[in-house]
Amino acid sequence: MISLWSLSYEGNMPSWYASVLPLLCAGLLAWIAAGEASDRFYWRLLAFGFLVISVDEAVGLHERLSGQFDVGGILYFDWVIPAGALVAALGVAFLGFVRRLAPETARRFVLAGAIYVTGAVLFELPLGWWTERYGDDSFGYALIDWCEETLEFVGLTAFASALLGRLQGRQIAVIPRYDAPTR
Repeated sequence: MISLWSLSYEGNMPSWYASVLPLLCAGLLAWIAAGEASDRFYWRLLAFGFLVISVDEAVGLHERLSGQFDVGGILYFDWVIPAGALVAALGVAFLGFVRRLAPETARRFVLAGAIYVTGAVLFELPLGWWTERYGDDSFGYALIDWCEETLEFVGLTAFASALLGRLQGRQIAVIPRYDAPTR
């Protein structure tokens, strides 16, 4: 019964939630993109990115990338190397977009992103160090893993909240408006 609710196991309720939450964000981002006149490319790219995160959470693609580099210690889970590079590149690429957002929205996006990346990437460093030394069947591992997963959930939830704030006052249109762009 514990494995059904444990953050350390796959194929259970928390892993389902971890894949549905970024999917929700992808849907909200697509909704925002449909109604934006400017920066539509960035909104759509974010929607696609969160769709990829959702798929990754469901099937564990990033975990299959481990073993590409001959490293250990904090880089025991070496998929963090390309992930860190990708996060840095995307941060630079989206800097102008974030600056064009309303200050409160930008603050909420950056805070949510920082919390999520801290959990998803940075907490893999101490988790890797611990796993290499003591394995993955101990209280220390469970504690670090719990912090990692919790930060991911909090970051994604904060981002979804910020997206809902951005959508405040918009209506769902089942039939496209005639003045809406068709492509």
